[in-house]
Amino acid sequence: MNETIKQLMERKSVRAYENRPIPEAEKRMILEAACAAPTAGNQQMYQILDITDQKLKDTLAETCDHQPFIAKAPMILLFCADCQKWYDAFESGGCNPRRPREGDLLLAFSDANIAAQNAVTAAWSLGIGSCYIGDILEQCETHRKLLHLPDYVLPAAMVVFGYPAAGQMERQKSRRQPLSAVVHENTYHRLDAGELRDALGYKAGPRPYAEWLQRFCDIKFNAAFSREMARSVAVYLEPFRADEQA
Repeated sequence: MNETIKQLMERKSVRAYENRPIPEAEKRMILEAACAAPTAGNQQMYQILDITDQKLKDTLAETCDHQPFIAKAPMILLFCADCQKWYDAFESGGCNPRRPREGDLLLAFSDANIAAQNAVTAAWSLGIGSCYIGDILEQCETHRKLLHLPDYVLPAAMVVFGYPAAGQMERQKSRRQPLSAVVHENTYHRLDAGELRDALGYKAGPRPYAEWLQRFCDIKFNAAFSREMARSVAVYLEPFRADEQA
């Protein structure tokens, strides 16, 4: 196993950090690695917000499902799916562009998340841990105002970074599903109840599978934060659907 694959296999989410800053030279390396990521048509349909203001960090720790460790992170990068930049360029250049639509947004989300993962991988190689914060997709109205996001920009991923605190590196990485549950040849294979149990049952531990599954559904899929995320995404999508509504 080469060093790159070894680091990909060992990387895990880190939510507790040492109280020391990330040097500017290493931050720049992480940002340059992010911007070197694969991108659709070399458009780089993202903008990276380097969150340095402590008051803003404190606010995001609350708006992103009340997670105090966010405010303590030495570095926070917010990867925005950006359909605004190219639209503005086309419009200012007299190209008579159509309005961005959902397909453009999916490409921008892909660009942003690939860039984010490059940043995460680069950071890990430098001994810097990280954690994705999916809750940035909640509270659309608040985050749009807080971060000055225009109509055609969405927060695709927020990642917090820092040197792992004591004990973090010894913590075991969460087990993943077997390849047989996620890799299928040529066409999609919809797992039946038995296959789903075989693929996911290890997560239940000593509890009965059905009991664990109901609990997991309640705290994840049916939870208030998940419903709020669905509502917020629908609001974020409204400008992209303007042509449909016209």
